[in-house]
Amino acid sequence: MLTPSLALTSFAATTPEHWEVRYWDENLLMGAPPADPVPEVVGISVHLTFSKRAYELARWYRQMGSKVIFGGLHVLSCPEECAPHADALALGDGVQLWPRILSDVEAGTLQPRYAATYENDYRQDPAPRRSILPRGHFLTTTSLIATRGCHNRCGFCYLATDGLRMPYRMRGPEQIAREFADNDEPYAVFIDNNLGSRPDYLRALCQALRPIEKIWSAAVSIDVTDDPSLVREMGLAGCTGVFVGFESLTDANLSDARKKTPKAADYARRVRLLHDNGIQVNGSFVLGFDHDDRDVFARTAAWVEENRLECSTFHIMTPYPGTPLFRQMEAEGRLLHKDWTLYDTAHAVFRPKHMTAEELEAGYEWIYRRLFSHASIWARRPEDWRAVAPYLGMSYLYKRSNRLWHFLIRHGLVHTVWRPLVELTRLRHLRFRRELEQRADVGQVGSLFSAGV
Repeated sequence: MLTPSLALTSFAATTPEHWEVRYWDENLLMGAPPADPVPEVVGISVHLTFSKRAYELARWYRQMGSKVIFGGLHVLSCPEECAPHADALALGDGVQLWPRILSDVEAGTLQPRYAATYENDYRQDPAPRRSILPRGHFLTTTSLIATRGCHNRCGFCYLATDGLRMPYRMRGPEQIAREFADNDEPYAVFIDNNLGSRPDYLRALCQALRPIEKIWSAAVSIDVTDDPSLVREMGLAGCTGVFVGFESLTDANLSDARKKTPKAADYARRVRLLHDNGIQVNGSFVLGFDHDDRDVFARTAAWVEENRLECSTFHIMTPYPGTPLFRQMEAEGRLLHKDWTLYDTAHAVFRPKHMTAEELEAGYEWIYRRLFSHASIWARRPEDWRAVAPYLGMSYLYKRSNRLWHFLIRHGLVHTVWRPLVELTRLRHLRFRRELEQRADVGQVGSLFSAGV
């Protein structure tokens, strides 16, 4: 939990001034939920995996007299399940709904359901109210979102949920740059589903971000590398890391998922292009597709090491309720259960085609052990010797220091410990940008350590 979600801070920004707002996130080990004084209204963002916990919190607050409002994707996909546990449901864009909900609470006319589309002018949304955040618990409080939606609609992705129509919307590049500049942080994380869905917009955003001389990371699809000059613009604008949903190294899996992406055989060249522009890669892979067999784990691990991905994230394919994948698995009789607590991408909740569920879970555990091992961390070190020491420091802090993270989070020391490292990375990146500016060939640049991946 290195950066805050924007949902709660965005709602806080739309809350009338006469309401007092408190922020509480159980992931931050902040102790018991706030109850002194008992809040009049409690807004809970409900995640599928933690829905039971949301229901427990709602029951506790309602017993004390609070009005509980549920929002989030699980509310949209399973409203009938959620409704008995809350006083009202917010379906759709909560930023639009929250002021109306509070007004109805004040008038004593709270409705059981509120609904809004995502068709509004995204540029009109207020900047998040970051002042309510416990800064010490986060690496950075500058979570940014410039766009909403994605040009892909993969069958397993939550964006394909029934009833969720999220057209691609963009905020003004200068608006985002100003928001970043105004927050006293050297590093930002873009939480967009896919910041690169519109290459022309990403280029304009990079040009707006470049003068503020800060660093950032974002999720993009690998086709952002279709244009090498755009990747160079990202590097010059301060991008130090990207999260890329490769999903699979098998084209048939990508086709089944309806993912619009280059051929997997071209992934390695594209990763190299990102590296050459000082951008680290956190590759995301889904395990358990219908064309995956027992060797998918070893093949994927070998590819990650061969292409020196600084970090990798793995997910067991999980059919989220309301998605095309869920309907397919249910129709084929392949769902094992509907215990949402296990729909966390770490458990097999369906019957794979070419292995058992137990083998899929074992393979998932094995690939994480492999990629977090000393040997693998060393094998994936940057080719540029100047970047090796920072890379190793990041790898061991990020991947092999769970006890340290628990201590830092509990005591609110994350920001204090990481801020000097992030600032050092920013200064190194400014030097790197000067080198990048002087090189005409975008394929001949060094690699750079990032604190953001």
